[in-house]
Amino acid sequence: MIRLIATDLDGTLLRPDLTVSVRTRAALDAARAAGIHVVPVTARQPRGVRRIAEAAGFHEYALCGNGAHGVHLTTGETLFEAHVPEAVQRAVAEALAARVPGVLFVSVREGGEVFVAQDGYAAIAHFEDHKREPGEMGTFTLEDVLARPSLKFIVRHAALTPRELLAELRALNLGGFAVTHSGAPFLEVLAEGVSKAWGLEQLCARLNVAREEVLAFGDAPNDAEMLAWAGRGVAMGNAESEAREAADEVTLTNAEDGVAAVIEKLLAGQGTFSRTESSLP
Repeated sequence: MIRLIATDLDGTLLRPDLTVSVRTRAALDAARAAGIHVVPVTARQPRGVRRIAEAAGFHEYALCGNGAHGVHLTTGETLFEAHVPEAVQRAVAEALAARVPGVLFVSVREGGEVFVAQDGYAAIAHFEDHKREPGEMGTFTLEDVLARPSLKFIVRHAALTPRELLAELRALNLGGFAVTHSGAPFLEVLAEGVSKAWGLEQLCARLNVAREEVLAFGDAPNDAEMLAWAGRGVAMGNAESEAREAADEVTLTNAEDGVAAVIEKLLAGQGTFSRTESSLP
């Protein structure tokens, strides 16, 4: 019996134009009507979730910042937060900047509302990267960026892809943090042990929901731990290899309303499932 649906947003629940289709909204509403918690689990901060909350019907729990920040969207209650310590982000910044000249950093703080971007970052950023206008990002010194713990510590380079930058970071053999990427053009450094799976586990403990009662959807490398942790993990037809390998099955693409397709079958009583099975579109 599924009691909680955890879904990524970009590349998963949202169509390529970042809208929620009529079919998907109907499926989410039907799940809620059946008593199932429907929870967005995203790299976005709460302000980014609120941009689509009305369209998706999200008014309760949300897991933001790749699981580092649990909130209630209506009451504003903070359920939990996990921060990257100042010493850890300083070690990352100093070592990586010495290895990769031109790397830039951002500290996301205070419930995701404060965005402290190193001078030069806004010039290579776009609104959809962070759901923020580049002109509002400021031009801070690296010392300003490193001055406070971060919910998410962003690492970016104008010429290197996230995968290339990840290889450089891992070559440093540093510890004390987790790192992932979500399809956006930067790395996301989190507190040690934090992932979407970690955040989902915190929320499920609060709601007394077992992992076997969780259905999760995702498409990107930052979804992999969540898809592996959930009782039923579903990768999108457009998913990257990390998500596909971690999932139990694959549905249609986000452009084809793959999330809705699975929920519809589940609610129709056709969602019988074995972890040894794989369902391809």
